[in-house]
Amino acid sequence: MKAINALILRYFAENLQTMFRWIFFFLFVAIIEVYAFQAFRTITKSRWILVAYQVISMAAVIYIFYQLSQFDRRVGQNSKTLITFGLLLLLFVPKMILTFFMLLEDVYRVFSGVITHFMGDNDNGTFLPDRRRFVSQVALVIAAIPFTSLLYGMTKGKYNFRVIKQTLFFSDLPDDFDGFTITQISDVHSGSFDDATKIQYAVDLINEQKTDMMLFTGDIVNTHATEMHPWIETFNKIDKHEYGKYAVLGNHDYGEYIDWPSQQAKDENFEGIKKLYGDIGFDLLLNQHTKIKKGESEIAIVGVENWGKNFKQAGDLLKASEGLTAEDFKILMSHDPSHWEYEVKNHDKHFQLTLSGHTHGLQFGIEIPGVIQWSPVQYVYKQWAGLYENVGRYIYVNRGLGFHAYPGRVGIWPEITVFELKKGEKVA
Repeated sequence: MKAINALILRYFAENLQTMFRWIFFFLFVAIIEVYAFQAFRTITKSRWILVAYQVISMAAVIYIFYQLSQFDRRVGQNSKTLITFGLLLLLFVPKMILTFFMLLEDVYRVFSGVITHFMGDNDNGTFLPDRRRFVSQVALVIAAIPFTSLLYGMTKGKYNFRVIKQTLFFSDLPDDFDGFTITQISDVHSGSFDDATKIQYAVDLINEQKTDMMLFTGDIVNTHATEMHPWIETFNKIDKHEYGKYAVLGNHDYGEYIDWPSQQAKDENFEGIKKLYGDIGFDLLLNQHTKIKKGESEIAIVGVENWGKNFKQAGDLLKASEGLTAEDFKILMSHDPSHWEYEVKNHDKHFQLTLSGHTHGLQFGIEIPGVIQWSPVQYVYKQWAGLYENVGRYIYVNRGLGFHAYPGRVGIWPEITVFELKKGEKVA
């Protein structure tokens, strides 16, 4: 009987937590909706405009609530969850800005009302002064910026592919590799793709670079191996590279973000994902390395499984670099840049160059070369996009080819990186 009572109490406790989360969410949405409506009502008295606004907002909120309630941990992210999350951001980020301005104005109105009341200078008999039209206008103009940016990111930005070229100088680069070129892609997340023409364009851009080698730093899918099946033919059109095409696994390749019906199903999916890399012509390095010979010289391509701070840590750097010395020139592929921060950058074996991905630059930020580089993800990752250096050792964090969760990109565009290795002291 005690066991049954314990189970009942546990059931109610778990459901009570869920209920409180939903209540909090509803209150949050209600406050935002009320204040956002105040902004619109202040600038227009048109009944039809206000009714249309309320109907559209209500329909969007109902759709979001419904889709969130239907989320299935056994399925994970799909086209509906992408649309839902995109709509959630599109709807609530601008309204949160409106709410912020309206709340500030309410503070002013209350403060002004208190002063007027105690000074006895209240001619109209109301405690709170009316809302000011220009405040709502300013709020709406500012809120329009993230709204249009997020909308652009979902319709155009997610496929706004950029080729970024980097020339890297190393004093210990073997002579025969002076001028060696490498193409890097990362974070394909094929389960999010919805436009075959755009993906073919990305493959064409890759082929236009005509580099010596190609490296893929993980996350070929969101979760399921089947997500990549419609795109295998397209990615098989990536040209062969004279010195090979190599890849490593990313955190999403392990299928750890859904509830599987059995461990066997999860294991079979993992084997299917590993096979995908071979299906598109890449040699998958699983905590191992390979030597690349050019002329009389050699460099080592080292590939570790995913190792991330607060993420799966299957990577084994010692195993992957077994037999290599500090004097060997090494290019390390490690999906998560936190691996460089916590294990690689001061490692005794001196990994000259590490290539990573994972962060996507959060798919949102501002990048103006030589002026500003900012994204909220920088408060989580020290190395989050582009090139970083520590005592002559470098990491480059690719911004990713695909997208995940938010079905778009704002300011942080999908990336194909081309490196040219040069022998010398200068670092670019």
